[in-house]
Amino acid sequence: MPFYNEEEILRTSINAFIQKLENLKSKDLVSSDSFLVFIDDGSVDSSFEILHSFINTNNIIALKLSKNVGHQNALLAGLEYVCDKCDCAISIDCDLEQDINKIDEFLYCFRNGCDIVFGVRNNRKSDGLFKKASAILFYTLMNIFGVKIIKNHADYRLLSAKALRFLSEFKEVNLFLRGIFLEMGLKSAIVYFDVKQRECGKSKYSLSKMLSLALNGITSFSTAPLRMIFILGFLIAICSGIFGIYGLAVAIFSDSVVPGWASIVIPVYFLGGIQILSLGIIGEYLGKIYKESKSRPRYFIDKVIISKKLKVVSD
Repeated sequence: MPFYNEEEILRTSINAFIQKLENLKSKDLVSSDSFLVFIDDGSVDSSFEILHSFINTNNIIALKLSKNVGHQNALLAGLEYVCDKCDCAISIDCDLEQDINKIDEFLYCFRNGCDIVFGVRNNRKSDGLFKKASAILFYTLMNIFGVKIIKNHADYRLLSAKALRFLSEFKEVNLFLRGIFLEMGLKSAIVYFDVKQRECGKSKYSLSKMLSLALNGITSFSTAPLRMIFILGFLIAICSGIFGIYGLAVAIFSDSVVPGWASIVIPVYFLGGIQILSLGIIGEYLGKIYKESKSRPRYFIDKVIISKKLKVVSD
């Protein structure tokens, strides 16, 4: 469970996850050695202090990142940390909007041989107008550019130890987790759930973060924007050739040629806008290549605190 500045809801969330883990143990769905991992994505409020107060009396591991690196990298930090410490791991947001009672179904699918189980929301009835609009925009962009993604699936999923090992083989800096798991080719299943209303606090996932995630997914899994630039350039070249032939014919066979302001300004503005847009798209890809070539760490774990109750987990 990654989180960032969630002091308003964190106590409620931790208690709910502790209760759910104990329930799973009582049903013999998980081992008595199972544990919870919370990843503090560089919070600047009292979130980590609240988490710290729960650690020693519960099966909890706390990871504190040195700075805020974003939800995807924080989630990755947790998944990579537990890669060799469990048979399977379930990632879920800590705001309790995703139905934790569906974890039972995740585990049944895992026992039936699935390496990946995707949690997919049934609908978006609980979302406000802004969130619905941003989600529609997100999935529309994904479809336009041919990025394989499961609609209405966020980061509520189960990963087997095999899937976690596969994930560790992806070394690129610009990770789009929702697309990566579909590339693995492992046996998967879908569990549907209803989204609950957030009890307190506000979501930290803004429109700008949603657009950034979409842009990262497009540029990480699709070269369609580059291909579109080529096609657009080709079409403009054809139109320009036709227009040039027409202009030459009028100049040769007509004496009524009157230079027009619109015929000059409109093409100049149009071509200028296309050139700037094209350079921006190419620049986005070049920027990602630049980051990948440096191979800088995606996150730094500043602190790892392990409950004294967890004797089987080594740091």
